[in-house]
Amino acid sequence: MRILVQKFGGTSLSTAHAREHVIGHIQDALINHYKLVVVVSAMGRKGEPYATDTLLDLVRKNGEGLPARELDMLMGCGELISAVHLCSLLQATGIRSTVLTGGQAGILTNDVHGNAQIVAMQPNRILELLEQDMVVIVTGFQGKTSQDELTTLGRGGSDTSATALGAALKAEIVDIFTDVNGILTADPRIVEDAKPLVRVSFAEICNMAHNGAKVIHPRAVEVAMQANIPIRVRSTFSKEEGTLVTASDSIPTDMSQVKDRFVTGIAHFTNITQIHVAAVEGQFDLQLRVFKTMALHQISVDFINVNPSGVVYTVFDHESERALKLLRDQGYDPKAVSGCAKVSVIGGGMNGVPGIMAHIVEALTVEDIRILQSADSNTTIWVLVHGVDMIKSVRALHHKFNLNK
Repeated sequence: MRILVQKFGGTSLSTAHAREHVIGHIQDALINHYKLVVVVSAMGRKGEPYATDTLLDLVRKNGEGLPARELDMLMGCGELISAVHLCSLLQATGIRSTVLTGGQAGILTNDVHGNAQIVAMQPNRILELLEQDMVVIVTGFQGKTSQDELTTLGRGGSDTSATALGAALKAEIVDIFTDVNGILTADPRIVEDAKPLVRVSFAEICNMAHNGAKVIHPRAVEVAMQANIPIRVRSTFSKEEGTLVTASDSIPTDMSQVKDRFVTGIAHFTNITQIHVAAVEGQFDLQLRVFKTMALHQISVDFINVNPSGVVYTVFDHESERALKLLRDQGYDPKAVSGCAKVSVIGGGMNGVPGIMAHIVEALTVEDIRILQSADSNTTIWVLVHGVDMIKSVRALHHKFNLNK
């Protein structure tokens, strides 16, 4: 069977007009003789009746006392409503379809409610339905435990549902439909002339997703990369094919422009606090004590620089006061800079190319932007700047590397 997985996000399902486009994409897939699995998110965003955040507001007014198991049951409702509603629309157009929950579709998880990890896939029921020429609609963002308890996969979980199903079914491709036409070189709300990327490697988009690009969840990319299942990121409202995400060695050189495109895109995170802990003379376990303290209290750290004079790292702003208190309790006198932004320059072609960092420093210096910290890997260079300089930084770097061309 030629199997295609399509995933539609909340904005793709929130209005009657948008749902007409969804049905059009489903019809196109069937015309092209695909066996089709459709993964859906909850309809709309916060404030709209069936959005997950709206459902959560129903119980938050009563406090935060709802157990995690029951909270997952609530959060799974939005996807089920989307799936059944889409099924009714397809049936009305003469397309035979059926709905499966994530668990019924064979997505088996551990028992960590709210952020479950997929441990196994058992798609036999889907395959039987596809053999019967049914369009199988699966509720995204959820699975079940070995005890048949409903679990949810955390934010962006519907993307992960789609790529996990694509891998398990050996799909030809996974289409992620959203409200933008593919992956852009930067956030179009910040850079008006950001350009869509025709093709990117798994590694590039994984780095972009990890560093703030919100088009696709990084865990979903990692699943697809392990199974080598191509992803297309497409607009619900267009017939264009969007951005193809695939292994770098399968991108034709004449189309990928890898030799000329040292930098693929610019991503960013905001609301970050930089923490500096100075070394105490005669104490040699500073790094161990600092990072063990953060780990014991479940505080995520990033952007780590370690040197003989101390350690510098970042946490999210909402964790900063707790992190600083824990460090003071350990006898340290930490310094903090809150409201920072992490700006990332990403590109599979930059490895071994001299001058990339010089270009970054030059672009930011011209704009009087102070670099608070930097780090790099084979495919990414990160700089930490004051939050007020974030927009200028993204625009300056996008322009410096000619990403609007």
